Amino acid sequence: MVNSDLSETIVPEHDDLLSLAASGDEQAMTALLSQYRDRLRHMVGLRLDRRLYGRVDASDVVQEAVIEAARRLSDYAAKPPMEFYLWLRQLATQKLIDTHRRHLGAKKRSAGNDVSLFRGALPEASSASLAHHLLGRLTTPTTAARRAELQLKIQEALNGLDEVDREVLVLRHFEQLTNQETAQVLGLSRSAASKRYILALARLREHLAGVPGFEEWGG
Repeated sequence: MVNSDLSETIVPEHDDLLSLAASGDEQAMTALLSQYRDRLRHMVGLRLDRRLYGRVDASDVVQEAVIEAARRLSDYAAKPPMEFYLWLRQLATQKLIDTHRRHLGAKKRSAGNDVSLFRGALPEASSASLAHHLLGRLTTPTTAARRAELQLKIQEALNGLDEVDREVLVLRHFEQLTNQETAQVLGLSRSAASKRYILALARLREHLAGVPGFEEWGG
């Protein structure tokens, strides 16, 4: 006997789902965009200014981006300017920029030397945010004092990297983009992006050689 519900359980391939969504199929639209919410939320969370913690939720920024994507999806499908996730990420980035401007105003860079919100049009992840996320992936220190010490050391190491090199690490390790995607986001060739990644990772490992668990990170 043929299962009458089988068609409802089969998830179409990405291109088919995109085509259906672009034609106005709301179920396909929901299924398509929901696949990327977690990745977008993680990206926004990394780059959200720390002064907005507790005031702005990354999910709200992502929801604004998803609504914008749904509105513009037919235009995207007619002539895709880039890979679909990178397009969604670009929309989320713009919504994050708008959020920063709305809550913090135009002059945000003066708030702290270790927080640089923008590199061109790209909101940067602060060294404090990156250190917090990176420390969570390493061996957990046994005391709060030790954890604070290690976080500061990681922040200092990240601040010592070239701005683009640090961004390459953020994109590759924290956002889990491929080398090709990273190159596209930064406007670099794939070979240049790969070289900068290898060198940046080597420099960071050198700075953090004594941090427990870091020798395995990025391997």
